[in-house]
Amino acid sequence: MDRNLVMAIVLSMGVLLAWDLLIMGPQREVMKEAQQTAAESAPEIKRDLTGIDALAVSDATISLEDALALAPGRVPIRTANLEGSINLQGGRIDDLKLLQYRETLDPDSPTIRLLTPREAEHGHYVEQGWIANDAPGDKAVWTLSEGTVLTPQTPIILTRTQNGIVFEKTISVDEQYMFTVEQTVRNDSGEEQSLTPYALVIQRDMPTEKNRGGMILHEGPLGVIGTKLQERKYNTLRKNKNKAVAESGVGGWVGITNKYWLAAAIPPQDETINATLNNIGDQTSPIFRAFYSLPTRKLSAGEALTLTSHIFGGVKDVDILQSYEASPEKGGLGVHDFDKAVDWGKLFFLTRPIFYTLDFFGDLIGNFGVAILILTLIVKALLFPIANKGYESMSKMKKLQPEIEKMKARFGDDKMKMQQEMMALYKKEKMNPLAGCLPILLQMPIFYALYKTLFVTIEMRHEPFILWIKDLSAPDPTSLFNLFGLLPYDPTAVPVIGAFLGIGVLPLLMGIGMWFQMKLNPPPADPMQAQIFAMMPFIFVFIFAPFAAGLVLYWFWNTALSILQQWFIMKRNGVTIDWGERFKFLAKDKTPAPGE
Repeated sequence: MDRNLVMAIVLSMGVLLAWDLLIMGPQREVMKEAQQTAAESAPEIKRDLTGIDALAVSDATISLEDALALAPGRVPIRTANLEGSINLQGGRIDDLKLLQYRETLDPDSPTIRLLTPREAEHGHYVEQGWIANDAPGDKAVWTLSEGTVLTPQTPIILTRTQNGIVFEKTISVDEQYMFTVEQTVRNDSGEEQSLTPYALVIQRDMPTEKNRGGMILHEGPLGVIGTKLQERKYNTLRKNKNKAVAESGVGGWVGITNKYWLAAAIPPQDETINATLNNIGDQTSPIFRAFYSLPTRKLSAGEALTLTSHIFGGVKDVDILQSYEASPEKGGLGVHDFDKAVDWGKLFFLTRPIFYTLDFFGDLIGNFGVAILILTLIVKALLFPIANKGYESMSKMKKLQPEIEKMKARFGDDKMKMQQEMMALYKKEKMNPLAGCLPILLQMPIFYALYKTLFVTIEMRHEPFILWIKDLSAPDPTSLFNLFGLLPYDPTAVPVIGAFLGIGVLPLLMGIGMWFQMKLNPPPADPMQAQIFAMMPFIFVFIFAPFAAGLVLYWFWNTALSILQQWFIMKRNGVTIDWGERFKFLAKDKTPAPGE
């Protein structure tokens, strides 16, 4: 098969896959949701999948302000990274803002709100407690017996009594996003009691956060149960409650994650947990829940016990998550695989090294855009031997182009004979026509892994490069269709086609680079292939326009380096490049005058 045909097929498939992944896939999701009817009526929740009574969730929803004011009392939370309060009803954490992160690049935009009361429209909270006499303590009112404000220096103590059982919670918080909950239970009832520790994370309804992940990112309930990662997307559980997870294992954690944020309940890591990830609402009003329970304790009259567990409410910063994975001897908590809260994907063997490289150089230099340039150099160095073979093959093909042109003239429309003669020529010259495809094929998984890394890691969010690039995780903000900001309107706001009009400086540079690179390659023998190749740079400009600026920067820089590498190899192989012929359309047609 002709090398150019293979390349045309590969590039065309790349376009189609990118189009399907980034454009058609999300549109199909929206259409399916619009067509989905409320096939289920709201079920009456009787038993949890673990056999423990499901915890009641109020059906009524009110405004956030009213929901916050509804609590019988609140204990403020104040740290350098967090601000919020603990609800004395249920002793749950249901009010939490992340002070170091804002919704947009505007320094006056609202800070990110992670947790909200369960009575609010999108109630999202974390709760830990005990089920005693088959009754959970989610509605019990606690008393603040010690402390006034929860800070890293001042823990608080909550207490309550139920049927002769005295419950006490000592809650502390570190400088980052981890709460430690030390629960003490004393049986003053005069008879043996059975108590089951539990914890849960609730998310009411679908999140409304902009720029959600779609197909490329997991958002919804997840957890590591024992050593196994379990994930269920919001839509999966909303549409099919039979997809719920019910697993047991020693240690781990459960939680609910959105693109950059995580709320998680973490049990003692040496205990067996029974965990569920499910939807306890219905399709119309889903209530997503990540839940675990520990083995039931038998508490004799007068006996007491203490259980220490943790709650995480914050950002999925890889360094922070991994610090909690470290053993207690090394200052951590020994949480199993906590950094799997970041969706590394099936290509984790690429996304993790790419992230660590970007993170290292980004921290070292202070600019993640420069880190992307360095990453590109490293990838080029690793692929250098294979790329060299590919470019040498392409150089040989270019050198053979005059011979191929003679064959075309000799055999005319006899394509079969033409192919046979070309294969014989390749064999004689000891050349593999497919070798030129290897650099492109090897770049594809790396390209996807970098795309995913830029998309899912908080470290890239709102990171600037130079000049107009203020956020490497967002598309280039400039647009050709408003003369790069000179005209006072936003082309991307145009209905239907707006998504394709945000063609900024970086996508244009990338397209120009691809066009130059294709001019170095031997032209396809088939006119149809030639037309496809001529269109590819322009098509890719439109496809890459909505991609993260960091990704387009990588592809542009990689293309520029490839042009230099290919040009050097062609020179070394004695291939001359007729730039005048390549760019003759840029010059006016000049007919030599007589005597010239």
